[in-house]
Amino acid sequence: MIIAIDGPSGAGKSTLGKMLAKNLGLLYLDTGAMYRAVGLAVLESGTSFENQSEVIEIAGNSEIELVGEPDSLQIKLNGRDVSLEIRTAEVGQAASIISTISEVRKLLVRRQQELGNLGVGCVLDGRDIGTVVFPNADVKFFLTAKPEARAQRRYEEDKQRGRITNYEETLAEISLRDERDVSREDSPLAIAGDAVVIDTSELDLHEVFKQMLEIVREIQSVKGESL
Repeated sequence: MIIAIDGPSGAGKSTLGKMLAKNLGLLYLDTGAMYRAVGLAVLESGTSFENQSEVIEIAGNSEIELVGEPDSLQIKLNGRDVSLEIRTAEVGQAASIISTISEVRKLLVRRQQELGNLGVGCVLDGRDIGTVVFPNADVKFFLTAKPEARAQRRYEEDKQRGRITNYEETLAEISLRDERDVSREDSPLAIAGDAVVIDTSELDLHEVFKQMLEIVREIQSVKGESL
């Protein structure tokens, strides 16, 4: 079974994706972390983001691994654990920029499809999973929320991780990310026609998880599948 979870930044995709994967015994693939890892590689190289040919080369030469259980997933870049480094605002904006480069997206989409086609079942979250990466996914969700609610969640997460930030900056970053996501020419953020849309603005994530799990179980039952 392949479960696709799409949506804008801060809608709860990663948290809920991990919860589903753990409950269902599936692999969890944080595709956004892959873009962040490439963004980190570009930042560390000192390459200008305007030098697209060099950025594409860095993306092609970056070995990215997702290792471990859903709730303790390690992101490795060329053998180095960068799980914490990729969660900074600077790297997030870098990921947003390189995600607009068509060749970078094509490289990472191929890697995501390879990982998802290992035959063991997986949950993938991102912005184009149900529309581009796995358009034939068994279950598709699109999680959304008001920008203010998403910014508040991200701000709280950053505080828990000890990062110095403020709500206004976080809201501005999310708004900028949204603009890039929906306006890029290649694989813009969009709702798949057969996706289940859930607005998480006023919902506790455990309530959303319960909804999602019930939908997955219903589809499993209809298809006669079991995990």
